[in-house]
Amino acid sequence: MIAIIDYDAGNIRSVEKALKFLGHDTCLTRDRDVLLQADQVILPGVGNFGDAMQKLEQYRLIGTIKEIVSEKIPFLGICLGLQLMFEKSEEAPGVPGLGLLKGEIKRIPPAEGLKIPHMGWNSLSLQNEGRLFKDIPQETYVYFVHSYYLKAADPQIVKATTEYSVTIDASVEQNNVFACQFHPEKSSRYGLKMLENFAAIRKEDN
Repeated sequence: MIAIIDYDAGNIRSVEKALKFLGHDTCLTRDRDVLLQADQVILPGVGNFGDAMQKLEQYRLIGTIKEIVSEKIPFLGICLGLQLMFEKSEEAPGVPGLGLLKGEIKRIPPAEGLKIPHMGWNSLSLQNEGRLFKDIPQETYVYFVHSYYLKAADPQIVKATTEYSVTIDASVEQNNVFACQFHPEKSSRYGLKMLENFAAIRKEDN
């Protein structure tokens, strides 16, 4: 069973719908016991970094998420979920993130001819053999919706980048922790393949 963390963020249902389309049992929950018994856990979301951290604290999910990671349960952050995994964000100065991975979230700088938020399809430059990208071609296009981007502290955890005004760390992986700035659930057949690749990762693999 794949658990999806329910913390009142936007776009959670689309992830659930994609997983059900792929034939996976899913559970939308904020119950600690259910989350810790799941085969995989996903933290999706669209919204504000500060508001999201406040919700995670309100629902007592911060400690639970850290338990999930320490128990080696495969854990995937999508869009805002990726951003929350890191230490801080320019969107909410002074608000600490989950700190699961080292790096910061920065505002996409303006550039001539580019709109912010970044909404649309961009190609991925794959690197460092990410497990989410098994059987995914180089330069695959995926769907983004964001105004802030990740700059990871360790380039070795970066599995995909894209270019939009700056080089964006689009996907990272470290042990049982995975994250995508883009939306695999909205990224056509290759996006669904990435979700399938995640669903195939087991606790004992990490």
